[in-house]
Amino acid sequence: MADHLYFAYGSMLEPERLAEFAPNAVFQKVAHLPETKLYFAEANGKWDGALPTIRAEEGNTVWGALFEVAKAELGAITAAEEADGRVPTKQFSVVDREGTRHWVTTHVVEGPEGGEPSHTYIEHVVAGGRHWQLPMGWVINLEEILEDDLL
Repeated sequence: MADHLYFAYGSMLEPERLAEFAPNAVFQKVAHLPETKLYFAEANGKWDGALPTIRAEEGNTVWGALFEVAKAELGAITAAEEADGRVPTKQFSVVDREGTRHWVTTHVVEGPEGGEPSHTYIEHVVAGGRHWQLPMGWVINLEEILEDDLL
């Protein structure tokens, strides 16, 4: 059974969360989606706030991690993401730190921008970003979302 490339930029970045659905996923590389922006779509009742998603937009980039996953485990990830209101897409290709482009499956929320970000969800993203050593500036920007309500 062939493995698939999966790009995690959301809660599946956190190793413990990813392992719930894809225990055999193999980390490949840190990568980014060039010319892509992270934004927050409509609120999701399960996470008590809006979930991050992506869209093509010049001058932006979204960081995450690239994993090799078996077809069945990618199906389990997709089922979990769909329960959160996210749908799979293969329209994006990521670029790793060596400059190699990889076509991937990732998940997006189809909806307009709006709503306050889910802090619980962002905590998973930050934990995963720190674990996989995503660029520190990216992780700090995510942490600032959590701190904004404290000011």
